Amino acid sequence: MTDAEIFLKNLNEHRETAAKMDVLARSVAEAGSLIRETLANGGRVMFCGNGGSAADAQHLAAELSGRYLKNRSPLAGMALHCDTSALTAIANDFSFDEIYSRQVKAHGRKGDLLVGISTSGNSKNVLNAMLAARELEMKTIAMTGESGGKMAEIADVLLNVPSSFTPRIQEMHILIGHTLCEAAEKDF
Repeated sequence: MTDAEIFLKNLNEHRETAAKMDVLARSVAEAGSLIRETLANGGRVMFCGNGGSAADAQHLAAELSGRYLKNRSPLAGMALHCDTSALTAIANDFSFDEIYSRQVKAHGRKGDLLVGISTSGNSKNVLNAMLAARELEMKTIAMTGESGGKMAEIADVLLNVPSSFTPRIQEMHILIGHTLCEAAEKDF
């Protein structure tokens, strides 16, 4: 297969996945409302994920604290993996499964929001962070693949991309994330 053929195959898969995304319109709107409500009430939006999902978490947090489409006051968005000292200390002293939950317990408050990103919906450290957020009476949004995994059982809002293929799921996560950032900043 040539590079051009690989690209066209990927583009076709992307289109096929995107064509199924309208089933999430109501859930995306609900997630947008949760983010706006959180920010309007002085809460913070925390993001977490692993690998590509961590990159997405950092990207979306930066869109909030910087800007997405318009100049406005910074919004409180943070990616929990960006403090490498905390991340490595917690992983070393406790376990990698606790890298996000301990930070949620340290920094999260009732009225904050956690967005957990996991293509499988079963990443133990993200799942533990969502459970910690629930203990603190924070709201939670899960961005997952089709099954939703274990995160589907505990999220306030489930954004489960209708695919089981990681690259296409991640592409749709950015589409959803950008939509949420646009929704968030329209009130600010």
